[in-house]
Amino acid sequence: MLLLKNKFLTRLQYNLKKHKGVSLTLFFIKWIFLGSIVGIATGTTCTIFLKSLEIATDERTKYPWLLFLLPIGGVFISYLYKRFGKNSSKGNNLIIDCVHSGEDSIPLRMAPLVSFCTFITHLLGGSAGREGVGVQIGGSLSEWIGKLFKVDEADRKILLLCGISSGFGSIFGTPLTGTIFGLEVIAIGSMKYDALIPCFTASFVGSLVTSMLGIHHSHQIINNVPQLSFLVVLKVIIASILFGLTSVLFAELTHKFKKIFSKYLKNPMVKSFVGGIVIISLVYIVNSREYLGLSLPLITNSFEKAASPFAFLLKTIFTSLTLSFGFQGGEVTPLFVIGSTLGSALSPFLNLPVAFLAAMGYISVFCGATNTPIACFVLSIELFGSEAMPYMLMACIVSYLFSGHSTIYTSQRVAVRKYKLTKRTN
Repeated sequence: MLLLKNKFLTRLQYNLKKHKGVSLTLFFIKWIFLGSIVGIATGTTCTIFLKSLEIATDERTKYPWLLFLLPIGGVFISYLYKRFGKNSSKGNNLIIDCVHSGEDSIPLRMAPLVSFCTFITHLLGGSAGREGVGVQIGGSLSEWIGKLFKVDEADRKILLLCGISSGFGSIFGTPLTGTIFGLEVIAIGSMKYDALIPCFTASFVGSLVTSMLGIHHSHQIINNVPQLSFLVVLKVIIASILFGLTSVLFAELTHKFKKIFSKYLKNPMVKSFVGGIVIISLVYIVNSREYLGLSLPLITNSFEKAASPFAFLLKTIFTSLTLSFGFQGGEVTPLFVIGSTLGSALSPFLNLPVAFLAAMGYISVFCGATNTPIACFVLSIELFGSEAMPYMLMACIVSYLFSGHSTIYTSQRVAVRKYKLTKRTN
């Protein structure tokens, strides 16, 4: 009886493979199902995380004295990662490494650990973002789902890309950008088209779930887009070069700080304690708390009036220090802040509309730091509409080129060189 059953299943499998239409349909159904599972799990978890950040921001604003607990909070975060984190401390780079090699594994504990520790960072005043957390949530949950359904190694890597896409789409409410980001971020110059349907499904479902659960994402408006002319194009190119170089500044400064602090402060708990003191001191040196947490008001203000020329630099320093000292959080929202404030500050010098340059900086600095020009171009359309589309594409291309191969993700590989003078690295 068992022999007949096995023969029947083998014959059925052969017939399904023989008919390509049936195989394609099964492939489609399979990834719609798995992508939806990843999207639901990630979207639900990200909703809880985003609501916790709202609470953290409100409480920090309500009780300013919480800032003085930042050194103790840093010690607590470092202890949790040392005691329970294992390889979770690698963050987004762990997920990227797993897609490349498949040798390591992503623990399920990464999702609650990074969510809780990022909540502590924001509650006590660290300058960090949220995208990295969404990606880690998506990565750890997709790894667990893969084990649950016993997928093979090839499907496991696609599921991890689904996790990246759903995490990004859920956090920012941008399902199309989330899709492309997951396909594009793994390697510079290439995209994983075999994961297109799974990533779109996961990102779309994840974003839909967060929306249904009450998360509302605020989008800025570009009121005045200049007419296309040679002079405007020249100004856009100049601004985009500066955006690309600023992304290099952020990435390299963060990497350099991490190396220096790890070299001289080998105990992670001591390092985080010192980091908390440094950040508190910096708050009183600049006499402002607007660079703590996500700093979303800085983005809003940058679309309304020209920002201070030093705002982008201060946010860069605050965030680089926070992440380098071992506090948890993402880099993307700070990059949005850095880009929008820099673009806004350039407005009087380039004689271009404030909101127009703020939006351009918003996507371009992010583009340069992550080497994801297509995702960032799509992001500009999802956030700001299509009216400034030619300029936004131009800005993404120029920023991408002038950022070189610098990146906030050290595990990101170079698949295709940006230009011939650059040596290929693996």
